[in-house]
Amino acid sequence: MVHAQTFAWKGRVPLQRITTSTRLLAVFGDPVEHSLSPVMHNAAIADLGLDFVYLAFRVRPADLRKALDGVRSMGISGVNLTIPLKQAACELVDNLSDDALDAGAVNTVVNDQGILTGHNTDSYGFIASLQEDLGMSPSGLRACILGSGGAARGVAVGLAKGGAARIAFAARSIDRAAALQQFISKRYPSCSIEVLDLADKQHLGRVLSESDLLVNATPVGMYPLVDRVVDLDIECLPQHACVADLIYNPSETVLIRSAQAKGYRAMNGIGMLAHQGVRAFYLWTGVLPDVSVMRRALEECLAGS
Repeated sequence: MVHAQTFAWKGRVPLQRITTSTRLLAVFGDPVEHSLSPVMHNAAIADLGLDFVYLAFRVRPADLRKALDGVRSMGISGVNLTIPLKQAACELVDNLSDDALDAGAVNTVVNDQGILTGHNTDSYGFIASLQEDLGMSPSGLRACILGSGGAARGVAVGLAKGGAARIAFAARSIDRAAALQQFISKRYPSCSIEVLDLADKQHLGRVLSESDLLVNATPVGMYPLVDRVVDLDIECLPQHACVADLIYNPSETVLIRSAQAKGYRAMNGIGMLAHQGVRAFYLWTGVLPDVSVMRRALEECLAGS
């Protein structure tokens, strides 16, 4: 086996000898140019000295079936899937893990001798980051999640699975939030689920006053529209509460700055991104990478962007 050389990420690219024995990992998406997956996974590969390389490929939704057939035929060890391919992949892989069934989406595909199994590592990544960055356990937690899309579902599943007492979805799409409520209530009946209109400030204020955790699972505040913020009164939160913004670019959103200015502990989405990557890497290789290596690669890349 040819070993990759270790390297410092800042201002450099990984140095690795590519041979006929080098195994391929990849991310598929459309667009895919924004993906930071190659940065963190190649950092882990180099740190461990594994004979892998991780690349990015633009795959349009109409071509996903052919691309996954290519994974089988070319012996690609595994791939990540990003928007807008995650949900469509559920119908195209051979098997689905419980995490993928919970999420209703696939973000990680493992190729075992031509048999493709779809996984979803987002819930794992969020809970691991919640514990590492905020020291919080989901058990007994009361959470308010802003949004009702795929990110909100992943967070909610992780919290409910971990024993959260109550989850409230504050969303603009009440129908979609209600569908999430029905799904999670059926799968995790011990977790109370509430749905409210994000524009109903009085109701939202009451829910926030009874919450231990506020999660922004919307794209509001994401680059390049960094000055935007969801309209809410953050001071309604109890003083012990914490704030999690799933956005990682910028690393400090308006929401995070506002929360910290009021004395709340807060985290961004870098930890979730790194931890979900750790889980995917382990599924592909059987080797557990150092999350700090992956996280540092992400932070240095974002700092230089």
